[in-house]
Amino acid sequence: MKQNTYHIFFSKLSNELRINIISSLEEKPKSVNELSKELSIEQSKLSHALKELKNCNIVKVEQRGKQRIYSLGKTIIPILRLIDYHGKGCEECRGCRK
Repeated sequence: MKQNTYHIFFSKLSNELRINIISSLEEKPKSVNELSKELSIEQSKLSHALKELKNCNIVKVEQRGKQRIYSLGKTIIPILRLIDYHGKGCEECRGCRK
């Protein structure tokens, strides 16, 4: 059922907040507090979005004392590089760039 897997995966990426989280975590792993401040979003909304990304293995979480540190999952990083490459290298693909 590849179609179902594709649908679930890409639906997780079709939300602006989740994309902003992924973009932020590309820089470095961050706590919920750091993400909340950077993205100017309340923690409850952020936690819900992080849970969705975590359930799909797009982000991973590590407990450090009382903090939960979020980072990108190892499989999403090559996908992001391919998307970047696609956006830069495809001159006729006007729909991928603003």
